[in-house]
Amino acid sequence: MPRPTSFRLDDDLLERLETESRAASMSTTSLVSSLLDEGLKTRQFPGVVYRPGPTGRRAALLGGPDVWEVIRDLRHWPGKGMERVERLADELGLSASRVGLAADFYSVFPEEIDARIEENERAAEEIRRRAQQRETLLSS
Repeated sequence: MPRPTSFRLDDDLLERLETESRAASMSTTSLVSSLLDEGLKTRQFPGVVYRPGPTGRRAALLGGPDVWEVIRDLRHWPGKGMERVERLADELGLSASRVGLAADFYSVFPEEIDARIEENERAAEEIRRRAQQRETLLSS
């Protein structure tokens, strides 16, 4: 449960927060909470950044794929332990340490990443369903 907190902010910073919250159609409190959450996560895991997208902001490897994509692939990649990490890293064109970074991030924030994976699976299923409907229509 959120608890009330008070901070003193410079007028310029507060003005920028209010402008950004209006542009994002969210409350200033929600924006501050989101920025603090992302900032603390990226500070804990240097090399992870947050990117905007059609379904909201998501964790990604700096200059690389989204963390959820790496974890999805890692789950299904053959091998065990570091062999699996190294093989996937080769396939993705990443260093093993960057795949390990995604795994480390996941180990601390699994709910966030699992939600992204599930959301992607739902979207892919919807695309398959629509393609099948289209195919059925065109073949009759």
